[in-house]
Amino acid sequence: MGEATRRAVLKGGLTVTAASAFGLVTARSAAAVTAPKIHPTSEWNARPATGAIVVENHKPTYIVVHHTVDPGNNTDYSLAHALQISRDIQNFHMDTRGWIDTGQQFTNSRGGYVTEGRHRSLEILRGGTQHVQGANVGNHNSECLGIENEGLYSTVDVPVALWNSLVSLVAYIADQYGISPSFIKGHRDFNSTECCGQVLYDRLPELRTAVSRVLGVAASRAEVPEWPLLKPGDVGPRVLTAQRFLRAAGYGVPTDGVFGQSTTDAVAALASAHGLSRDSCTAARAADESGFLGSDVWPLIVPSGRSAAAWRVELAH
Repeated sequence: MGEATRRAVLKGGLTVTAASAFGLVTARSAAAVTAPKIHPTSEWNARPATGAIVVENHKPTYIVVHHTVDPGNNTDYSLAHALQISRDIQNFHMDTRGWIDTGQQFTNSRGGYVTEGRHRSLEILRGGTQHVQGANVGNHNSECLGIENEGLYSTVDVPVALWNSLVSLVAYIADQYGISPSFIKGHRDFNSTECCGQVLYDRLPELRTAVSRVLGVAASRAEVPEWPLLKPGDVGPRVLTAQRFLRAAGYGVPTDGVFGQSTTDAVAALASAHGLSRDSCTAARAADESGFLGSDVWPLIVPSGRSAAAWRVELAH
């Protein structure tokens, strides 16, 4: 992905226009939400960005939750450790990914310390009318504000301190921009990735409820399900459905309901042919996600004639 921001939206993808149609902007809470302590880039001795920081002249549409994967579930909950992981993430993003700076706007440590990620993110957030463009959600960076949560949450839960700081940070961001809690998303809602980990992803409804409570607004009604994430090794009816769609698209995969090597290869080839990002956050360091089938692949293979929402509801069952 590099510093690419937004290309033509795939059929059934998330867009600002579609979001607005469902009531993106909610009324600001009656009393302003207290700003959490956010340690700026100057405090953790961030390297200077190697290019111009892009400031989008509009509010973000989505608040996106990530997990860092590496470092993993460290038991050092100190501020010093939180500042160190900010430096480590920046080094990885700049030296390995080739980005101009840290990809995400904010980082949340397992000890509950929040740091500014990409330069100017805190300054611009406080203004409440623009946002710094990051590099953490492939093809959607012009509409997303990302939070990396230290750790790997595919099978274990987040620490209480991290959860509490996440609620406070997301509530403050939502209040600053007038974002409805229903637009708090996980990275996998945009790209085919494990991020933000199955356990943390499953708690996003709880996060939306907690943020609604802080904002003093009613929790949103039940939402249309997101596209399911399928991975190599998965089995079952949804895999079988995906295989049938892939065969209809010209890929010679079996229809046995087993996400094996040939299905993995077909998904990877399809993603590559359409220029889909597979390295848009640190989660890709944990495993090769090039053959994952998720939110940006399903719209390429589902038959036409039905809405994306209708397909998502059917696949959820």
